[in-house]
Amino acid sequence: MNSKTLWLAPVLAALVSLAGCTDNKTKSVETEASAEAKVPAAPSFSADSAFAFTAKQVAFGPRVPNSKAHVATGDWIVKKFRSYGLTVQEQPFEAMAFDGKMLRSRNIVAQFQPKATRRVAVFTHWDTRPFADKDKQKKNAPLDGASDGASGVGIALEMARVLAAQPDSLAPNVGIDFILFDSEDYGYDSSTQSELKDQLGVQGKDSWCLGSQYWAEHLLPANYKPNYGILLDMVGAKDAKFSREEQSRQYARDVVDKVWNTAARIGYSDFFLFQDSPGITDDHVYTNKAGVRTIDIIDHLPVGDEYFPAYHHTTQDNMAIIDRRTLKAVGQTVLQTIYQE
Repeated sequence: MNSKTLWLAPVLAALVSLAGCTDNKTKSVETEASAEAKVPAAPSFSADSAFAFTAKQVAFGPRVPNSKAHVATGDWIVKKFRSYGLTVQEQPFEAMAFDGKMLRSRNIVAQFQPKATRRVAVFTHWDTRPFADKDKQKKNAPLDGASDGASGVGIALEMARVLAAQPDSLAPNVGIDFILFDSEDYGYDSSTQSELKDQLGVQGKDSWCLGSQYWAEHLLPANYKPNYGILLDMVGAKDAKFSREEQSRQYARDVVDKVWNTAARIGYSDFFLFQDSPGITDDHVYTNKAGVRTIDIIDHLPVGDEYFPAYHHTTQDNMAIIDRRTLKAVGQTVLQTIYQE
C-alpha cells in the first residue's frame, strides 16, 4: 500500500460514513413526518364564534352571584350546551363569601361523549368579581370580566359546538367534560381590601375558588377520574402570554409539555411561552387536590414583579381587550391536544 492509498483510505471511509449519516438523517426526517401524519388534525376552531359567545355573556351584565344577570347567564350557558347535544348537569350550592354574604351558586357540567371511558376535563369559571378593587378610579364598581371568566366559557362553548358538528368518524378518541365553576372570583385581596375583614381567612379557609372547593368535595360526575384536566382562566386578551405555572408543572408536567409543544407545533409559541412562572391560587389547586391532574392556562406577565396584566380586576376587563387571535390560539391548541389522545 503506497502513501497515496493511505491518504485515500480515510477519505473513502469518511465519504461512506457521511453517506450513512445522510441516509440516517433522511430516515429520521421521514419517521418524524410519518409520526406527524399519524396525528389526527383537529377541526377548525372559530375565533369569531368564541368572540360572539364571550360578548353574549358580557351583554348580560356582571355575572355576580345573587344577581339577575348571574342567573340569566347561567341559564343561557346550560341551554347552549344542551343545544349542541351535550349531557348537562347543574350543581347548585350556597357558599359564604369573605364578607359574610351567602352566595347562591351553581357549577355546570356538560359532557361530550358521556359514555367514553377515557376522558379529559376542560375547566373554567363563569362568574365575575363584584368589585374592580385594582381600579384606581372605580374601586367598588362591578366589572365585565370579559377575559377573566367570559373568555374561558366562550372557548368552551365553541369547542362544544365544533365537537358536536363532527360526524362520528371524526370524533376524538376521548370524552370531554366542560366543567364551569361558580363563585371563583369573590375572594379577599389583602393588597387592595385591607380595610375589610376576611371572615373566611380567620377560620383558616380560602376565600377564592368557592365553586371548585365545593366540587372537589362533591365530585360531579360521582367518582370522577379523567386522564387530566386543563383550566382556562383569562384566555381572551390581546397579547396574552401563558407561562408554565408552578403547580401545573408539579402535578401534571407531562400535560404541560403536551399542550405547550402542541401550541408551538401549530404556530402559537408567541402565546405559549417556554418559560416557567410561580404558582397561583386558582381552581386547579382544588381539582388537583381532588385527584384530577390539572394544568392552568392563565394570562401572566412574563417579566417584572406583577403577576397579572393591567386589566386584571379593573373595569378595563371589557370587550375592548378581547382579541380573536388569542381565543383562536387557546381554543385550537386545546382542541388539537385532545385530538392527539
